Amino acid sequence: MDPAKDTLGFVGLGVMGAAMAGHLMKAGYTVRVHTRTKAKASAILERGAAWEESPAALAPNCSAVFSMVGYPTDVEEVYFGPEGLIENARAGALLVDTTTSRPDLAVKIHAAAKAKGLRALDAPVSGGDVGARNATLTIMAGGEAADFEAARPLLELMGKTVILQGPAGSGQHTKMANQIAIAGSLAGAVEAVTYAREAGLDPRQVLLSIANGSAGSWQLSNMVPRMLDGNFEPGFFVKHFLKDLRIALDSARSMRAKLPMLELAERLFSTLQDKGYGDKGTHALYLLYELHVASGAAG
Repeated sequence: MDPAKDTLGFVGLGVMGAAMAGHLMKAGYTVRVHTRTKAKASAILERGAAWEESPAALAPNCSAVFSMVGYPTDVEEVYFGPEGLIENARAGALLVDTTTSRPDLAVKIHAAAKAKGLRALDAPVSGGDVGARNATLTIMAGGEAADFEAARPLLELMGKTVILQGPAGSGQHTKMANQIAIAGSLAGAVEAVTYAREAGLDPRQVLLSIANGSAGSWQLSNMVPRMLDGNFEPGFFVKHFLKDLRIALDSARSMRAKLPMLELAERLFSTLQDKGYGDKGTHALYLLYELHVASGAAG
């Protein structure tokens, strides 16, 4: 890809997408954007991005199009049908879905794109709002090696660790493994803080002792300070994490894999969403423990 010749597209400009599209612009690319609510694109439009009214309007103008939307149903809407990217993209265009979505949907997109003379990758990311802003995301790709190599220079503008995991769907399967690991690590961090608090300890002082030892984790070092500050604004929404856990559960069941920790995490985050915290960050799990688990009321 050449900034002087290639125009890029980006569909979805939420917490993650806006920052990711911004890195493409910073590298000199002309970027055309679309998101459901145009007001959410105001900042990037002020920086020089070009607005398009739909994925269908955006697609013919771009050598590569990235998407970062909320749910698998949103992905299907963006990619399929008469107004979708697959129907409207120029021949040979590269379509890269960075949404965390269903592995089977990624396989479906790849097959449909290939039948139309297009190239497609599933490339979900990890690293949250901080990773998106700092271009340090971990990007897990699935698709054909040649397509991945074509996309790699663009992906490396947005992420620090960019790895092809295998054929179509492999990026999404890798992201499910990532989300399962996060669920266990985050729940462990929350329970450690809850235990420390109930024992009459200063959780911040405890963190100084345990964060750099064998118990250390990204969740412990980065999310616990936010919890203790009472800052539960989203780097990644509870509602989206719950969606991911449910995708992981469905995929695990289809493979006949029994994952009891994942099942517990899904129940905890389902309860958290039911109590009105769906638009908070995943570390709002702390509130569930603070308000309900410690008092014995959760389940």
